[in-house]
Amino acid sequence: MQSTGRGEPERVLRREKNVTGRQLARVSAIRYRETVWSDLFPGNRHTVACFRPAVLAAETALELSADQRRRTVWRLDGGTGTDEQLRWLLGRGYHVIAKGMSNRRAEALARKVRRWDAYKGAWLGEVPPPTDYGRPVRVFVKRRLKNGQFRHSYYVSTLRWPSKRHYLACYDDRGGAEVEQFRSDKDGLSLAARRKRSFLGQKGYILLTDLAHNLLGELYHHALVGTRFETYGLKRIVRDLLAIPGRLVFEQDRLVRVELLSLNQNAKDLAICLERFCSGG
Repeated sequence: MQSTGRGEPERVLRREKNVTGRQLARVSAIRYRETVWSDLFPGNRHTVACFRPAVLAAETALELSADQRRRTVWRLDGGTGTDEQLRWLLGRGYHVIAKGMSNRRAEALARKVRRWDAYKGAWLGEVPPPTDYGRPVRVFVKRRLKNGQFRHSYYVSTLRWPSKRHYLACYDDRGGAEVEQFRSDKDGLSLAARRKRSFLGQKGYILLTDLAHNLLGELYHHALVGTRFETYGLKRIVRDLLAIPGRLVFEQDRLVRVELLSLNQNAKDLAICLERFCSGG
């Protein structure tokens, strides 16, 4: 990592040993195919340092009131599940279901478990909270056998469920949709291929990618839903639909016709979709 003297870290990703790149933090509304917030951080910055800006940005973008925060659950992987982060989130009124960050604490808590219950090839136990989080929480320890040795992890939650299995099922219930969204931007919008030497220049690329992503999400919901293109992901929309040659015909600042290359098999149906989208339908 080098500095330009203006507090601007520069980094070009190369295949070099012990070299850090850049990391992208993103808040997404998966159901709406919308990126709420993105920011770029130096690759050697820990995830913990990226977490609070993401939470505050999500609050601002979604205009979350105190009452709405009390109905919002943050699911945290081990990389962000520090005591300080959990206290901060709970202090803002959120609910959490989080994996603890400390392996040493997990081993210590495992020794306090009095009863282990089987769960998907592992075992679960409950222990008192190891510290004061500022609000009532439940703490669970998971034991699994790996290479002939027991490994432990612990989880903290403010939710109320009838059994330990429900808590772990809730934590494990991540569909990977956010990973798919990153992949679709890399494939459909060439996110991974566009790199700038300047850190701020790379941030500009990220903002343009977010703008394109959200415009395509709006196109999908207003024009493609209910058509044979409804199953198309971002990559197919860009590659198979928006690459069709054509033009928009306006008369007196009013769209009157969409003309696409008739030889393309998708042209006729796409023209109908675009007319509906451009007319605000």
